[in-house]
Amino acid sequence: MPHYLFRARYSQAGIQGVLKEGAASRLKAVNELVASVGGRVEAAYWAFGDDDFIMIAEAPNNAAAAAAATRVSASGIAGVTTTVLLTAAEVDEARAIGVTYRPPGA
Repeated sequence: MPHYLFRARYSQAGIQGVLKEGAASRLKAVNELVASVGGRVEAAYWAFGDDDFIMIAEAPNNAAAAAAATRVSASGIAGVTTTVLLTAAEVDEARAIGVTYRPPGA
């Protein structure tokens, strides 16, 4: 199953919700969200800096990952960015595909 890196930045209301409910409660909700699209959370962490919450999860496909991320973003509680993660085998498969490309100015 494909893997995804989700990064979230809470709104003021979002972080207030975490402080009110507790991180364990929110982690349960995140696990339920990911499971609802057929996926599984592999790792989840709270952070400070540019991101407030970071998660690596499996999902059946890009549509399922997008469904989860867009529902969270649409709630207004957090903005989510999603990165598709590739295995070494997938990178090697991509490396083997012939492409035609001319860099700008070449």
